[in-house]
Amino acid sequence: MQLLLAIHGAVATGLLWAVVTIGIFTTYRILDFADLTVEGSITTGAAVAATLIYNGADPFVATLVACFAGMAAGLMTGLLHTKLKIPALLSGILSMIALYSINIRIMGNRANVTLLRLDTVYTVFENLGLSNRNAVIVVGLITVILVIAVLYWFFGTELGSAIRATGNNPRMIRAQGVNTNTMIIIGLVISNGLVALAGALIAQDYGYAEIQMGVGSIVIGLASVIIGEVLFGTKNFMRNLISLVLGAVFYRVIIAIVLFIGLPPTDLKLFTAVSVAIALSLPVFGDYLKTLKKSLREGA
Repeated sequence: MQLLLAIHGAVATGLLWAVVTIGIFTTYRILDFADLTVEGSITTGAAVAATLIYNGADPFVATLVACFAGMAAGLMTGLLHTKLKIPALLSGILSMIALYSINIRIMGNRANVTLLRLDTVYTVFENLGLSNRNAVIVVGLITVILVIAVLYWFFGTELGSAIRATGNNPRMIRAQGVNTNTMIIIGLVISNGLVALAGALIAQDYGYAEIQMGVGSIVIGLASVIIGEVLFGTKNFMRNLISLVLGAVFYRVIIAIVLFIGLPPTDLKLFTAVSVAIALSLPVFGDYLKTLKKSLREGA
Protein backbone atom coordinates (compact mmCIF):
# COMPACT_ATOMS: atom_id res chain seq x y z
CA MET A 1 0.00 0.00 0.00
CA GLN A 2 2.80 2.41 0.89
CA LEU A 3 4.55 1.61 -2.40
CA LEU A 4 1.37 2.41 -4.33
CA LEU A 5 1.06 5.72 -2.52
CA ALA A 6 4.69 6.50 -3.35
CA ILE A 7 4.11 5.68 -7.03
CA HIS A 8 0.94 7.76 -7.02
CA GLY A 9 2.89 10.74 -5.70
CA ALA A 10 5.69 10.09 -8.21
CA VAL A 11 3.24 10.20 -11.11
CA ALA A 12 1.95 13.57 -9.90
CA THR A 13 5.46 14.98 -9.56
CA GLY A 14 6.51 13.43 -12.87
CA LEU A 15 3.76 15.24 -14.76
CA LEU A 16 5.02 18.58 -13.47
CA TRP A 17 8.62 17.72 -14.32
CA ALA A 18 7.46 16.62 -17.77
CA VAL A 19 7.02 20.29 -18.62
CA VAL A 20 10.67 20.86 -17.64
CA THR A 21 11.62 17.91 -19.84
CA ILE A 22 9.77 19.34 -22.83
CA GLY A 23 11.48 22.69 -22.28
CA ILE A 24 14.91 21.07 -22.18
CA PHE A 25 14.05 19.01 -25.25
CA THR A 26 13.33 22.23 -27.15
CA THR A 27 16.91 23.41 -26.80
CA TYR A 28 18.77 20.11 -26.44
CA ARG A 29 17.18 18.26 -29.36
CA ILE A 30 15.45 20.82 -31.57
CA LEU A 31 18.02 23.64 -31.40
CA ASP A 32 21.05 21.47 -30.59
CA PHE A 33 21.84 24.05 -27.89
CA ALA A 34 23.22 22.93 -24.51
CA ASP A 35 21.37 25.44 -22.33
CA LEU A 36 22.19 25.53 -18.62
CA THR A 37 19.90 28.52 -18.06
CA VAL A 38 17.20 26.09 -16.94
CA GLU A 39 18.96 25.56 -13.59
CA GLY A 40 18.21 29.21 -12.88
CA SER A 41 14.95 29.74 -14.77
CA ILE A 42 13.14 26.93 -12.97
CA THR A 43 13.91 28.73 -9.70
CA THR A 44 12.89 32.02 -11.30
CA GLY A 45 9.47 30.60 -12.09
CA ALA A 46 9.13 29.26 -8.56
CA ALA A 47 10.34 32.51 -6.97
CA VAL A 48 8.07 34.76 -9.01
CA ALA A 49 4.97 32.64 -8.46
CA ALA A 50 5.61 32.11 -4.75
CA THR A 51 6.36 35.76 -4.08
CA LEU A 52 3.24 36.94 -5.92
CA ILE A 53 1.00 34.40 -4.20
CA TYR A 54 2.55 35.25 -0.82
CA ASN A 55 1.65 38.89 -1.46
CA GLY A 56 -1.96 38.08 -2.33
CA ALA A 57 -1.94 37.60 -6.11
CA ASP A 58 -4.20 35.13 -7.86
CA PRO A 59 -2.31 31.80 -8.25
CA PHE A 60 -3.16 31.46 -11.95
CA VAL A 61 -2.01 35.01 -12.69
CA ALA A 62 1.15 34.39 -10.65
CA THR A 63 1.86 31.23 -12.64
CA LEU A 64 1.43 33.08 -15.93
CA VAL A 65 3.75 35.89 -14.80
CA ALA A 66 6.31 33.28 -13.77
CA CYS A 67 6.20 31.87 -17.29
CA PHE A 68 6.96 35.32 -18.73
CA ALA A 69 9.82 35.73 -16.27
CA GLY A 70 11.32 32.50 -17.58
CA MET A 71 10.96 33.77 -21.11
CA ALA A 72 12.96 36.86 -20.11
CA ALA A 73 15.70 34.58 -18.77
CA GLY A 74 15.79 32.71 -22.08
CA LEU A 75 15.95 36.01 -23.93
CA MET A 76 18.97 37.02 -21.83
CA THR A 77 20.81 33.83 -22.79
CA GLY A 78 19.85 34.24 -26.42
CA LEU A 79 21.18 37.79 -26.57
CA LEU A 80 24.43 36.80 -24.85
CA HIS A 81 24.96 34.08 -27.45
CA THR A 82 23.76 35.77 -30.63
CA LYS A 83 24.65 39.43 -30.07
CA LEU A 84 27.77 39.16 -27.93
CA LYS A 85 28.97 35.94 -29.63
CA ILE A 86 29.50 34.14 -26.33
CA PRO A 87 29.56 30.32 -26.77
CA ALA A 88 26.26 28.55 -26.11
CA LEU A 89 27.39 26.64 -23.04
CA LEU A 90 29.03 29.68 -21.45
CA SER A 91 25.98 31.86 -22.21
CA GLY A 92 23.78 29.48 -20.24
CA ILE A 93 26.25 29.36 -17.37
CA LEU A 94 26.42 33.16 -17.18
CA SER A 95 22.64 33.44 -17.15
CA MET A 96 22.38 30.72 -14.50
CA ILE A 97 24.86 32.55 -12.27
CA ALA A 98 23.10 35.90 -12.76
CA LEU A 99 19.71 34.36 -12.03
CA TYR A 100 20.89 33.18 -8.62
CA SER A 101 21.19 36.77 -7.42
CA ILE A 102 18.08 37.86 -9.33
CA ASN A 103 16.03 35.08 -7.74
CA ILE A 104 17.22 36.08 -4.27
CA ARG A 105 16.04 39.62 -4.95
CA ILE A 106 12.70 38.40 -6.32
CA MET A 107 12.12 36.56 -3.04
CA GLY A 108 12.87 39.69 -1.03
CA ASN A 109 16.51 38.89 -0.24
CA ARG A 110 15.45 35.59 1.33
CA ALA A 111 16.50 32.04 0.47
CA ASN A 112 12.92 30.75 0.45
CA VAL A 113 9.27 31.78 0.40
CA THR A 114 6.61 29.61 2.03
CA LEU A 115 3.16 28.95 0.57
CA LEU A 116 1.75 27.01 3.51
CA ARG A 117 -1.97 27.68 4.12
CA LEU A 118 -2.15 29.85 0.98
CA ASP A 119 -4.31 29.17 -2.06
CA THR A 120 -2.55 27.69 -5.10
CA VAL A 121 -3.65 26.50 -8.54
CA TYR A 122 -4.41 23.14 -6.91
CA THR A 123 -6.80 24.62 -4.35
CA VAL A 124 -9.57 24.95 -6.96
CA PHE A 125 -9.56 21.19 -7.57
CA GLU A 126 -9.09 20.36 -3.90
CA ASN A 127 -12.26 22.36 -3.20
CA LEU A 128 -14.05 20.02 -5.63
CA GLY A 129 -13.21 17.10 -3.36
CA LEU A 130 -9.95 15.86 -4.85
CA SER A 131 -7.00 14.95 -2.67
CA ASN A 132 -3.84 17.03 -3.03
CA ARG A 133 -2.04 14.39 -5.12
CA ASN A 134 -5.04 13.94 -7.41
CA ALA A 135 -5.35 17.70 -7.80
CA VAL A 136 -1.69 17.86 -8.83
CA ILE A 137 -2.26 15.05 -11.34
CA VAL A 138 -5.24 16.88 -12.86
CA VAL A 139 -3.35 20.18 -13.16
CA GLY A 140 -0.29 18.35 -14.48
CA LEU A 141 -2.30 16.50 -17.13
CA ILE A 142 -4.09 19.67 -18.26
CA THR A 143 -0.80 21.56 -18.47
CA VAL A 144 1.01 18.77 -20.33
CA ILE A 145 -1.83 18.33 -22.83
CA LEU A 146 -1.99 22.06 -23.52
CA VAL A 147 1.80 22.34 -23.88
CA ILE A 148 1.98 19.38 -26.27
CA ALA A 149 -0.95 20.66 -28.34
CA VAL A 150 0.48 24.18 -28.64
CA LEU A 151 4.02 22.99 -29.43
CA TYR A 152 2.79 20.45 -31.98
CA TRP A 153 0.87 23.19 -33.74
CA PHE A 154 3.64 25.78 -33.42
CA PHE A 155 6.45 23.59 -34.74
CA GLY A 156 4.27 22.75 -37.73
CA THR A 157 4.05 26.42 -38.71
CA GLU A 158 6.55 28.17 -40.96
CA LEU A 159 8.24 29.83 -37.97
CA GLY A 160 8.38 26.59 -36.00
CA SER A 161 9.79 24.71 -38.98
CA ALA A 162 12.48 27.38 -39.33
CA ILE A 163 13.45 26.85 -35.68
CA ARG A 164 13.68 23.09 -36.21
CA ALA A 165 15.73 23.61 -39.36
CA THR A 166 18.08 25.93 -37.46
CA GLY A 167 18.98 23.07 -35.16
CA ASN A 168 19.23 20.50 -37.96
CA ASN A 169 21.06 22.45 -40.66
CA PRO A 170 21.78 26.12 -39.90
CA ARG A 171 23.73 26.71 -43.14
CA MET A 172 20.87 25.47 -45.27
CA ILE A 173 18.25 27.56 -43.50
CA ARG A 174 20.47 30.67 -43.65
CA ALA A 175 20.69 30.14 -47.40
CA GLN A 176 16.89 30.38 -47.46
CA GLY A 177 17.10 33.88 -45.97
CA VAL A 178 16.20 32.93 -42.39
CA ASN A 179 17.92 34.75 -39.53
CA THR A 180 19.15 31.82 -37.42
CA ASN A 181 20.04 34.11 -34.50
CA THR A 182 16.40 35.11 -34.20
CA MET A 183 15.34 31.45 -34.33
CA ILE A 184 17.78 30.57 -31.54
CA ILE A 185 16.45 33.40 -29.36
CA ILE A 186 12.84 32.33 -29.92
CA GLY A 187 13.70 28.73 -29.10
CA LEU A 188 15.44 29.74 -25.87
CA VAL A 189 12.52 31.97 -24.90
CA ILE A 190 10.05 29.12 -25.41
CA SER A 191 12.23 26.61 -23.58
CA ASN A 192 12.83 28.71 -20.48
CA GLY A 193 9.24 29.90 -20.42
CA LEU A 194 8.14 26.26 -20.14
CA VAL A 195 10.77 25.53 -17.50
CA ALA A 196 9.66 28.54 -15.42
CA LEU A 197 6.02 27.47 -15.80
CA ALA A 198 6.97 24.09 -14.40
CA GLY A 199 8.95 25.78 -11.61
CA ALA A 200 5.86 27.75 -10.61
CA LEU A 201 3.72 24.61 -10.49
CA ILE A 202 6.39 22.64 -8.61
CA ALA A 203 6.77 25.39 -5.99
CA GLN A 204 3.01 25.42 -5.41
CA ASP A 205 3.06 21.63 -5.08
CA TYR A 206 5.99 21.63 -2.62
CA GLY A 207 4.51 24.54 -0.67
CA TYR A 208 7.57 26.75 -0.98
CA ALA A 209 10.13 28.24 -3.35
CA GLU A 210 13.79 27.77 -2.44
CA ILE A 211 16.89 29.24 -4.03
CA GLN A 212 18.58 25.84 -4.54
CA MET A 213 15.56 24.01 -5.98
CA GLY A 214 16.89 24.26 -9.54
CA VAL A 215 20.17 22.51 -8.79
CA GLY A 216 20.41 19.31 -10.85
CA SER A 217 17.30 20.08 -12.90
CA ILE A 218 19.23 19.90 -16.19
CA VAL A 219 20.40 16.37 -15.34
CA ILE A 220 16.90 15.28 -14.32
CA GLY A 221 15.47 16.76 -17.51
CA LEU A 222 18.09 15.15 -19.74
CA ALA A 223 17.60 11.81 -18.00
CA SER A 224 13.85 12.03 -18.69
CA VAL A 225 14.47 13.00 -22.32
CA ILE A 226 16.84 10.11 -22.94
CA ILE A 227 14.77 7.52 -21.04
CA GLY A 228 11.63 8.61 -22.90
CA GLU A 229 13.29 8.46 -26.31
CA VAL A 230 14.93 5.08 -25.68
CA LEU A 231 11.94 3.34 -24.11
CA PHE A 232 9.01 4.90 -25.95
CA GLY A 233 10.42 5.86 -29.36
CA THR A 234 10.66 8.92 -31.58
CA LYS A 235 8.96 7.91 -34.83
CA ASN A 236 7.28 11.28 -35.28
CA PHE A 237 7.14 14.62 -33.52
CA MET A 238 3.90 13.95 -31.63
CA ARG A 239 5.16 10.59 -30.40
CA ASN A 240 8.40 12.29 -29.42
CA LEU A 241 6.55 14.81 -27.26
CA ILE A 242 4.47 12.08 -25.63
CA SER A 243 7.61 10.02 -24.97
CA LEU A 244 9.06 12.98 -23.05
CA VAL A 245 6.09 12.98 -20.68
CA LEU A 246 6.26 9.21 -20.22
CA GLY A 247 10.01 9.43 -19.68
CA ALA A 248 9.60 12.06 -16.96
CA VAL A 249 6.90 10.06 -15.18
CA PHE A 250 8.84 6.80 -15.56
CA TYR A 251 11.96 8.41 -14.13
CA ARG A 252 10.07 9.69 -11.09
CA VAL A 253 8.44 6.29 -10.53
CA ILE A 254 11.86 4.63 -10.62
CA ILE A 255 13.15 7.16 -8.08
CA ALA A 256 10.15 6.49 -5.83
CA ILE A 257 10.69 2.73 -5.98
CA VAL A 258 14.43 3.05 -5.35
CA LEU A 259 13.82 5.27 -2.31
CA PHE A 260 11.14 2.86 -1.08
CA ILE A 261 13.54 -0.07 -1.08
CA GLY A 262 16.02 1.90 0.99
CA LEU A 263 18.43 3.86 -1.21
CA PRO A 264 19.69 6.90 0.75
CA PRO A 265 18.44 10.19 -0.77
CA THR A 266 22.06 11.37 -0.89
CA ASP A 267 22.74 8.70 -3.54
CA LEU A 268 20.07 9.96 -5.94
CA LYS A 269 22.56 12.05 -7.95
CA LEU A 270 24.71 8.95 -8.48
CA PHE A 271 21.65 6.91 -9.42
CA THR A 272 20.59 9.57 -11.94
CA ALA A 273 24.06 9.64 -13.52
CA VAL A 274 24.13 5.84 -13.81
CA SER A 275 20.59 5.81 -15.27
CA VAL A 276 21.51 8.36 -17.94
CA ALA A 277 24.72 6.49 -18.77
CA ILE A 278 22.80 3.21 -19.17
CA ALA A 279 20.09 4.85 -21.29
CA LEU A 280 22.69 6.43 -23.56
CA SER A 281 24.53 3.11 -23.85
CA LEU A 282 21.48 1.04 -24.82
CA PRO A 283 22.01 1.53 -28.59
CA VAL A 284 25.62 0.38 -28.19
CA PHE A 285 24.54 -2.72 -26.27
CA GLY A 286 21.88 -3.36 -28.93
CA ASP A 287 24.48 -3.26 -31.70
CA TYR A 288 26.75 -5.53 -29.67
CA LEU A 289 23.98 -8.09 -29.19
CA LYS A 290 23.15 -8.04 -32.91
CA THR A 291 26.81 -8.61 -33.76
CA LEU A 292 27.03 -11.41 -31.19
CA LYS A 293 23.92 -13.14 -32.55
CA LYS A 294 25.24 -12.85 -36.10
CA SER A 295 28.58 -14.35 -35.04
CA LEU A 296 26.86 -17.24 -33.25
CA ARG A 297 24.70 -18.00 -36.31
CA GLU A 298 27.71 -17.94 -38.62
CA GLY A 299 29.65 -20.14 -36.18
CA ALA A 300 26.80 -22.63 -36.06
